[in-house]
Amino acid sequence: MTNGASTVLMSRVTLGRALRRFRDEVHCGTLAEVADALGCDDSLLSRIENGKRPCSQELLGKLMDLYGVPADQREELAQLQAASTRRRSPWWVKYREFITSSYEQVIAFEDAAESVFECQVGIIPGLLQTEDYARAVTEVGFASLGPDQVDGLVEVRMVRQRRQLFETDQPLQCHYIITEAALNFAVGGRAAHRAQLDHLLDVSEHPGVRLQAIPYSKGAEGCQIAAFRIFTFPGDVPDVAFSESVAGSLTMDDPRELRRLHRLFRSLTGSAFSPGETRDLVARIKNRKD
Repeated sequence: MTNGASTVLMSRVTLGRALRRFRDEVHCGTLAEVADALGCDDSLLSRIENGKRPCSQELLGKLMDLYGVPADQREELAQLQAASTRRRSPWWVKYREFITSSYEQVIAFEDAAESVFECQVGIIPGLLQTEDYARAVTEVGFASLGPDQVDGLVEVRMVRQRRQLFETDQPLQCHYIITEAALNFAVGGRAAHRAQLDHLLDVSEHPGVRLQAIPYSKGAEGCQIAAFRIFTFPGDVPDVAFSESVAGSLTMDDPRELRRLHRLFRSLTGSAFSPGETRDLVARIKNRKD
């Protein structure tokens, strides 16, 4: 499922994390100290460590010298650097006038991921939304956007669905936790809501989708203050998570934060209905709307 553009991203992210580990654990210096030693801008080093921009071959050599990177690891970092600078245009490049940089990062990680663990409190996860539902939540969530921009964002979501679930031999493995409230909100009106529930009944049978709902009866166990998703990747690439808010998506890659989010997701899984019970709940809510 991973394409060339995603390989570039993952190489960039993996290189950045490796450089940060060498700085923290071996060199034990701050970004400002390293930047001063190399005569460059610390904001440049920060963007490289966060995978937001590529590292030049020259700068990588200076960093490896400064950090005392062993010879057997230099070649590995050099290969990552080479892979991270290959120019390939991702599929979402034509939508860049509509998507924010934080959303673009989510899409890029999703495109490279093997699985996602996602919790949503008030809405249906994006990859499970119908077009009418997606349009309704986009119009509310991005009220300042014009019709063309809304159309563009909805199209991006539909393309993501097709690429990750329906037009691939290796679908993204999606484990979703939602709340009963998300199922009851009549987003887009009565007809759109019913169509969304019908779609959930269908897509929850997809081999790449595991959908569980936390019922009202669980009380406080279903009251999370923010949505989040965790992406996992093939090989030894570290997980990355995104916490969602009205300000956008916050990237989380600290191992301690990731362990906490994985524990939280496991706890929510234990509080939620099984996939079969969840489908029964969806069917009951849909029947009440008929």
